[in-house]
Amino acid sequence: MQKVDVVIIGGGQAGLAMSRSLTAEGIDHVVLERGRIGERWHSERWRSLHLLTTNAMSALPGLPHEGDPEAFMPASAFASYLSAYARKIAAPVLSSVAVTRVEPNACGYRISTAVGDWQSRAVVIATGACETSFRPAAANLLPTSIEQISPAAYREPGLLPPGGVLIVGASSTGVQLAEEIHASGRPVTLSVGDHTRVPRRYRGRDIFAWMEAAGILDEPVVESGNVEYARRQPSLQLVGRPDNRDIHLGILRDQGIRLLGRFVGINGSNVEFNGDLDQTTAAAHKRMLRCLDRIDAHIVDRGLQTSATDAAARAPFLAQGDAITLNLWREGIRSVVWATGYVRRYPWLKAPVLDRRGEITHRGGVTPMSGLFVLGLTYLRRRRSSFIDGCALDARDLTPSIKMHLDLSTRKVA
Repeated sequence: MQKVDVVIIGGGQAGLAMSRSLTAEGIDHVVLERGRIGERWHSERWRSLHLLTTNAMSALPGLPHEGDPEAFMPASAFASYLSAYARKIAAPVLSSVAVTRVEPNACGYRISTAVGDWQSRAVVIATGACETSFRPAAANLLPTSIEQISPAAYREPGLLPPGGVLIVGASSTGVQLAEEIHASGRPVTLSVGDHTRVPRRYRGRDIFAWMEAAGILDEPVVESGNVEYARRQPSLQLVGRPDNRDIHLGILRDQGIRLLGRFVGINGSNVEFNGDLDQTTAAAHKRMLRCLDRIDAHIVDRGLQTSATDAAARAPFLAQGDAITLNLWREGIRSVVWATGYVRRYPWLKAPVLDRRGEITHRGGVTPMSGLFVLGLTYLRRRRSSFIDGCALDARDLTPSIKMHLDLSTRKVA
C-alpha cells in the first residue's frame, strides 16, 4: 500500500487546480484520474461544443490561453489545455486509475483502485458537477423503438436515428442541441422547464464579464439565502460562438423548433407535457431583468462609460402552450435527448456524508468527516464555483482547511 498525505480524486480542472494549490504549500499528494487528464472533455462532449465562458475566464492560474481573450475555445482544445496545464505545474497525476472504494480508517482514509491501494490522511473529491447525466425514472417506460440519448453520449446529428427528435430540457445544453439538430434538417421538439435567459453580450461586453464586474459571480454562499435552491438553478441559455450571437427560445421558435411545456410523464409511445410554458418563460424573463438591473446599477455606481441600455436584450419572450400529449410514433419522433441536467453518484464512497439525494454534504467544500473535502461542485463557495476559474479560487480557499487538518493529525500522532 502506498502512503501520501492527500489523495485527489479526479484529474479535471478542479483536481488540477487543487494540485497546484497543495504544491504551493509543499503538501505531498497524488491525483488519481479514471481515464485521461480531463477525461470528460475528451469523451463526454459533443463535437461542436465550445466553452460558454471566454478565454479570459477559462484559464487556470499560471497558464493563460493564447490568442483572443474574448474568443470561445472548443471543448476538444480545452481537453488539450488541461494536459498542458498538468505538465506546466508538474501535477502528480496517475491516469487510468479508477477509484473503487474510499473508506475511513484509523490512519485517515484507504483508497482502493484497480491497480493498488493508497493510504492518505485526507481526500479531496474533485470529480466535478457534471458527473452523471440525469434521466428521469419515467424514461424507462419508453418503448425500445425510441432511442434515448444523454448529452454525454451525443456527438453529432448524423449519428442519431432517422426521424424527428424530442429534446427534454432547455438550459444551455438543450437549446444548443436543439439548434444544431434542427439545422441538420431534422424536425425538433423542445420540452421547456425552468431555465434562465441572458444576452450573450450586454452594453458592449460579454455577459459574464459584466457579472464578474458587478460581483454577481463572486457572491459567497452565505449570502445566497436558500443555498440548495441556488445550487439547483439551471445553466444559462448561452452559446460560445465567434459572432457572439444569442440563443434563446424566441430564436429557436423562429427557426421552426416546436416548443412545449414541462415534461410530465410517459405512457407507451405517448409523452405528456404541462401547459406551463407561459409561466416558465415569464419567470425566466424576470430572472434576466434582475441580473441586467444589477449590471446597470453597477455601471451607474461606478460612473462607467458604456453603450446605452440595450432594449432588445430586455425584450420579453412570453410563450403560451396548452397541456398536450404527443404520440412519438405518429409524430415521427424516433429519438429523445434527455438534456435534464446532471447528478453526482458516489457508489465507491463509504463514508456517512451523503444526503437523501446522494449528494455530498459539505460547507464550502468541508464535509462532516474529518479529512474529507470536495471541490468543483455548483455554488460550492461562490456562484462561479463550477466555472473553470472558479475551481481555482475555491481550491485556493480550501487549501488552508486541508493544511490545518494535516497539521492537527500530525500533532495527534506525535
